[in-house]
Amino acid sequence: MAAHLHSEGPTSGGPISVDDEQTWEERYRSRSGVWSGRPNPHLVAEAAELTPGTALDVGAGEGADAHWLAERGWRVTAVDFSTTALQRAAARAEALGADVTHRLNWVHADLTTGPIEGHFDLVTAHFMHLPEPQRGVLYARLAAAVAPGGSLLIVGHHPSDLQTTVPRPPVPELFFTAEEIAASLDPDGWDIVVAEARARVATDPDDREVTIHDAVLRARRRP
Repeated sequence: MAAHLHSEGPTSGGPISVDDEQTWEERYRSRSGVWSGRPNPHLVAEAAELTPGTALDVGAGEGADAHWLAERGWRVTAVDFSTTALQRAAARAEALGADVTHRLNWVHADLTTGPIEGHFDLVTAHFMHLPEPQRGVLYARLAAAVAPGGSLLIVGHHPSDLQTTVPRPPVPELFFTAEEIAASLDPDGWDIVVAEARARVATDPDDREVTIHDAVLRARRRP
């Protein structure tokens, strides 16, 4: 995917940048693991009680979110624009056994430049930060890919993080609130389940604990 700040949680600290596909390829190739290998905590919190069905994981990275979903019975289409990340995700899935791997479909694509095929019971995207109008186009595509009765989960860095000492690109237009994403959904077609700035503790480059916030939106498309 184009221009995401991070997904899954990094294995080490440092600035988070917005880069192109080639830069992300080089980043993945330069080390054996970029992310923690753990699923995003907001995915765990928001999807744990959902009935497994089909899921679209956008910006799948090294696959921790897709693995977690597949282990719980979801049939997952995991999309990223980094071939190296997808290969690594598929290789790591092998350790989970055939019962999990057969529920995973790894797709190399950039959904900011093309349509999404099919409809899914869950569409999830974490920390996909683009400026407008690209962000609006992408999130409209994600919403359109949610099947009736399905859920849309979008998580991002809240704009208030720019006022903390945790590294964020000094580009305010990349950040959004959950309420802004909620407002873009047709109120006649969606129920907003969660739209909030959810606090968590992070460590800044000077090893100080800092409270930051993630914008968390979960919405359900009406049947």
